[in-house]
This record gives sequence, C-alpha cells and structure tokens, in this order.
Amino acid sequence: MTDKAGADLDVAEVEVRYGAIRALKGISFHAGAGEIVALLGANGAGKTTTQKTVSGMLRPTLGGITLDGNRIDGIPAHELISRGVCHVPEGRHVFPRMTVEENLEIGAFRFRHTDQGDLDHVLGLFPLLKERYQQQAGTLSGGEQQMLAIGRALMGRPRLLLLDEPSMGLAPIIVAQIFTIIREINSSGVTVLLVEQNAVQALSLADRGYVLETGEIVLSGTGAELLADDRVRAAYLGEELAESSGAGSATGGSATGGSSTGPDDLGEPH
Repeated sequence: MTDKAGADLDVAEVEVRYGAIRALKGISFHAGAGEIVALLGANGAGKTTTQKTVSGMLRPTLGGITLDGNRIDGIPAHELISRGVCHVPEGRHVFPRMTVEENLEIGAFRFRHTDQGDLDHVLGLFPLLKERYQQQAGTLSGGEQQMLAIGRALMGRPRLLLLDEPSMGLAPIIVAQIFTIIREINSSGVTVLLVEQNAVQALSLADRGYVLETGEIVLSGTGAELLADDRVRAAYLGEELAESSGAGSATGGSATGGSSTGPDDLGEPH
C-alpha cells in the first residue's frame, strides 16, 4: 500500500566523494513516477553509492536530487522516509533477534501505530512471512530474510523504493518469486530504483536502465534496448561480439559518438 502515486526522481550532475576519491562523477538520470529503473555496472561502479545518496545516507558534494520537483539532497535518511523514500540495502539487514512481526512493525515507525491494512498487504505478498510471524528473523533462510527486508520497507508506504541486489545469493526459484513481487509492487504505482546483478531479470523488468562504470553513466536506454545492445550482452550475458556488429540501440558511449565502450570496459557483474 502507498500514500499516493509513485514519486518522480531526478538526479542532476551528482558528485559524491569518499575523501579524495570521486565515487560518482557528475551523474544524471531520471526515474519517472511509476517506473522501474535499473542500474547496472561492475563492482565499484557506483551503483550502491548512487542509491545511498538518493536515500539520504550520503550527501553529494555537487549536483542536486529532486523528488517531485523538490530538492531532497542533504535531507537525512530518517526524514526522507516520511516523504516515501524507502531503501532495502544490499545484505538485507534484518534485526536477527527480533521476530518477523517486530521487524515489520519497525518498518512502520514513522506512523504512531502499525496499520493492519498495511500489514495484511505485506503478508499477502509474502505468505511465508505469515507462517514465520513469531520466528526470530535470524533463523529465516536467505530468501525469507530478503522477503522480510522488502516487506519491512513496504510498511513505510513507499512512493520510491530502492532495492540493492535483491537476488544476491538466492536460489533461482526464489529469485523468480522476488522479481514477480517487485513487478506487483510496481503495478500498485510505486517507483522502483533497482540495482541488480542479474542483468536479464533486471532489464526484462525495467522500463529504462543505466550502465555505470567507475562513477559515470556510459550507457542508457529502455530495458529492451539495453538487452539488445551488443556491449551489454557481451559484458553481462557472456555473449561474443561478432566482428561485423555495429553499435547497439542504447544511448551513451560510442552510440552517441562519445568514447567507445566495449565489454572489457563494462566489466563483470557482481
């Protein structure tokens, strides 16, 4: 359940530094209200840093971030939750000694009480959580913990949901379930910013996608365009480029006349 329609996100010329290191080098992208937007890239490309900056865990040194036209960069994460920005970080980070019920209740902390309608909605999406309701979160399987982490975020009634590697370490059958649920969440109007190692799943789901390399966006396009792009297929799907193949249909890199970006430049996925 959400408070209102999905949020419209704009990231403009954002730079983030870790000391002297420029982790993000002036990136710009857009996630329209109700869209799923995927971020792809190798380890260290800046995907997680991007999500942390959008959710208020990091502050940009340059550039700006707007949500529905209002500046949000510099607002701390706990305040952004009240604006409908909810973040499910890589690694799940459930509270292991607390029950499933207690973890879900914490997700609704911005409200004075847990809304039964929100709870019923989450347990309807994740029936396994209902079966494990009084079980400590630390005793759940990896897939169940991922479901709990997403469910906890949904208790905050997100308008923009950030998901960082939701399929990492999970069995294929659980991955399929997670992506089905992401699609269902999005169908209710929630905007989704997705970081995902499984390029096929992510781009098949996404309206649009962006490929990051060492803190810069080097390719962009619709999910279908990126799936069809030779460079993406070579880098993420293990396919070999034919010598006669031209540039793909996605924009960025050599497709727009800029610096050539081949599979070696894109690196390997997480």
